[in-house]
Amino acid sequence: MDFDRLIPIIRRLALEAGEAIMQVYNGPDFEVKVKGDASPVTEADEAADALISAGLRAAFPDVVLITEEQADSHALTAQTFLIVDPLDGTKEFVQRRGDFTVNIAYVEDGVPLRGVVYAPAQGRLFYTQADGQSVEETGILAKDATGPVQPVKVSAPDNGALMVVASKSHRDAATDDYIGKYACKDMKSAGSSLKFCLVATGEADLYPRLGRTMEWDTAAGDAVLRGAGGQVVRFDDHTPLTYGKSGWDNPFFIAHAPGVDLKK
Repeated sequence: MDFDRLIPIIRRLALEAGEAIMQVYNGPDFEVKVKGDASPVTEADEAADALISAGLRAAFPDVVLITEEQADSHALTAQTFLIVDPLDGTKEFVQRRGDFTVNIAYVEDGVPLRGVVYAPAQGRLFYTQADGQSVEETGILAKDATGPVQPVKVSAPDNGALMVVASKSHRDAATDDYIGKYACKDMKSAGSSLKFCLVATGEADLYPRLGRTMEWDTAAGDAVLRGAGGQVVRFDDHTPLTYGKSGWDNPFFIAHAPGVDLKK
């Protein structure tokens, strides 16, 4: 993959999808449908998916494309692919809480090497540059011109006073019990893949997820975190989380800054 070509394309597509999403978000009431797995979907999900998919297929016709909203892609298998969640955090979107993101990632041999996470309601844009370093872009976020970027880097954690981020919509007793094994300075809640980005920027040290996720939920945030020096590991054995798994399901995982004394 030519990363110098990839990054501007996925950045632009994420911004275009965010614009389409915000047109729905800021408009009158919208219909919320329920998919076969009982998760919600809106016209914003579908519009963003169509836009991103068309752009990626035109630019990279020979690369396998996996998207959350296209069931026919879920039956595919690959180790090298593009993977998209056009609107992660639909529950936050429906409740107009703002914690939703556009996610596009490139995975090679099971590793998410590059990705973009865009939170349009918050105006925060994170992505890996061609060299692999993760940045947050600030300013007006123009689709056709890159603005100022700030490299992001994980914290140097203090295991006696950790900052933890956890899911806003999927918090449960098992997660709280696990977090209770750590000495926490404070804890914050966030929706969607923003949790990976908060660890990437050093705003949090640890994000445990003891619940069901799919690879399209995590790949872009995982890429951003890795590009900031962080790690995403399986909950059970602390080995790196890999991609291209059968069915695209993830095991429980822990995203963290190196230096966090991980608990079992």
